Amino acid sequence: MDILHREAVYLWYYFSLQLSQIFRYWVLGMVLGSVISVFAKERIHGLFRSLHGKRLGILGIFAASALGIASPLCMYGTIPLAASFSESGMEDDQLAAFMMSSILLNPQLILYSMALGQTALIIRILSSFLCGTAAGLLIRTFYREKGFFNFDGFAAPGSRDTDPNVLVRFLKNLGRNVRATGPMFLLGVALSALFQRYVPSELVANLFGSNRGFGVLMAATIGVPLYACGGGTIPLLQAWLADGMSMGSAAAFMITGPATKITNLGAVKIVLGIQRFVLYWIFTMLFALGTGWIVDLFL
Repeated sequence: MDILHREAVYLWYYFSLQLSQIFRYWVLGMVLGSVISVFAKERIHGLFRSLHGKRLGILGIFAASALGIASPLCMYGTIPLAASFSESGMEDDQLAAFMMSSILLNPQLILYSMALGQTALIIRILSSFLCGTAAGLLIRTFYREKGFFNFDGFAAPGSRDTDPNVLVRFLKNLGRNVRATGPMFLLGVALSALFQRYVPSELVANLFGSNRGFGVLMAATIGVPLYACGGGTIPLLQAWLADGMSMGSAAAFMITGPATKITNLGAVKIVLGIQRFVLYWIFTMLFALGTGWIVDLFL
């Protein structure tokens, strides 16, 4: 019993320490996500819709990728929205850039990622933007004369922020945010405590840090099954980086994780079909590996 009590004390120490370090970023992220969703979402999506017909060429892809990051919607909200954009005549290259960057990052996750430090935050924002841009450029190059997406059966999402009282709208949205992210966030903190207590830091350093080329490959690979929620993986990444994970390995994980999350994959497969879904998977893995190796080359 003494051993169990001692282990419980150790685990609680690691849990409370991790929670104290990251809790404020989680709260700020939820608040920002709700503020944008209630007060700025329509404006952001309106800006994206306004790209159509402006003949911006490649510049439109860069703008679409940036607006994808600014959008607060999850992938299951983004696809029906993209379907409505497609119906209004938006080009597939801009849709691809918007959807790809939206999968990887949103304003809420940006604030969560501040807990990882300035360098990791900058890398995450830049790599998400470039990944969306690369997806758009590839679609423009190889699928300009033929459609890439199939949005049949999708309709524009209805807004749940409809209460006439603006404060009530915000509080309801914030409540949905807490319910959606809270359990996975706490699970991530708990897993981080378990890792810190029972997984030697030398193992993490050797796996993700010492051999950087192999570490990036491993991080990109485990991002596929391990990633469940953006907020939930931040405590794990924070602990791994402290234990010796290279920044390139973290960058690879932050790309493959959200891009190949099971719920996102199901939505993406519906609008791509099996052959183009395989291309999406290959693109994601290659971009993650390339990003990780380049980051480790310079850092």
